[in-house]
Parts: sequence; C-alpha cells; structure tokens
Amino acid sequence: MRCPFCRAEDSRVIDSRELSGGDSTRRRRECSVCGRRFTTYERIEGASLMIVKKDGRRQDYDPVKLRQKLRVALTKRPVGEDAIDALLARVEADLMALGTAEVPSTAIGESVLRQLKALDEVAYIRFASVYRQFQDIEDLRREVEELRTPPGDDG
Repeated sequence: MRCPFCRAEDSRVIDSRELSGGDSTRRRRECSVCGRRFTTYERIEGASLMIVKKDGRRQDYDPVKLRQKLRVALTKRPVGEDAIDALLARVEADLMALGTAEVPSTAIGESVLRQLKALDEVAYIRFASVYRQFQDIEDLRREVEELRTPPGDDG
C-alpha cells in the first residue's frame, strides 16, 4: 500500500478491525519510510451501482465521495468513524435492496437523511439544507419543525 504522504510503497499494518459485520476491514498502517500513519479500507467488491443524477447523467456510485459529504455534515459532532461506517453500510444495503443496477441519486439522499435523522439531528439539518437546497430561513424552519414533530402526529 503506497503511503499518501511520501508515496513510499512499504507500510506495515498496525491494527485491523472488521466493519459492517465482516463485509469490510479497516486497517491502520504505518509507513516504513516516513513513519506517518494512515487508514485504509478493504471491502468485498459487490455488483457496481450506477447513479442516475437529476439531470440524467450517470456515474459510478462512490462511497468515498459520500463519506466526505457525511464528514462535512458531521463536522464537530460527537459521531465517530465506526458510526459513519455503519451508516454507509446501511445506505449501501438500502441501495442494493432496490435490486437494480441503476439507482436515482434521490434514493441515496433520502436514505442518508433517514439514517442521519436517527444518528444526529444537527447533521441531518446540515445535510438536508444542501440536499433539499434550502432557499431561505423559512425552509430551514419548516425542516426543524418537521424534525420536532413526533412520527404519526400530523398536527
């Protein structure tokens, strides 16, 4: 595994941990040249998913891109990497359960929102504000009110 800092090809595994019920492995590595540490993820490659964007463009599903977006929403929130890994696994399971090779991008967004709502309400609002393209404070207020309303309570 090439070091992301000095590009050396020699590193050693310091720690390994199974994630998502054994479907993936998180490894902490140390570069033999510069001594810096970094994390890698190893997972079984399943059937690839094609994401259909709102404008009709298609692109491969990229869990790394989704992880980055989640980290932005979870900035300075008390949520660790293990919780993010579990959330990503649940989103991927939702997408695979659709049983199709092409998935609308809205399916990803809605799945992420469901997961974030249960995990961290502040991150949920942050993600929703970008995903749902809030135009003003009224959009934000409506979303917060909906978040405060218990499920099944319509009034």
